Amino acid sequence: MHILKWFFLVIDISFFLYFGSTALGLIPVEYAYSDYTNPILVAWNWSFFPLDMVISLSGLTAIYLHRIQSPKWKPAAFLSLCLTFCSGLMAISYWGIRLEFDLTWWLPNLFLMLYPLFFLPRFWRAASVTEVREV
Repeated sequence: MHILKWFFLVIDISFFLYFGSTALGLIPVEYAYSDYTNPILVAWNWSFFPLDMVISLSGLTAIYLHRIQSPKWKPAAFLSLCLTFCSGLMAISYWGIRLEFDLTWWLPNLFLMLYPLFFLPRFWRAASVTEVREV
């Protein structure tokens, strides 16, 4: 959990900072995604807000539950990892469909999509073993 904790902290805090910066208009247009001021793309971007907040809250909850030694940290972590993968995949799919390949937006979203894949198999195997023992 030690390494995963740091991933959760970085990702979860980054989501809060990103949406806070976006809401306050702090991201310069030259660093924003293409068509940044297009109302449809503004809506598309903000459509990620609920998902990304659930990711952040479940990740921070997993850290807290782990700290108090509750076994419920594992489902919270699993949820956060699954949704993080989905968030990255949705963004990469969108940019891929549009044939827009800007590393500024691709790299963070590829990271969101790929880093959970290193942790999810462990949770999946642990859940499978637990189910077999309980049956």
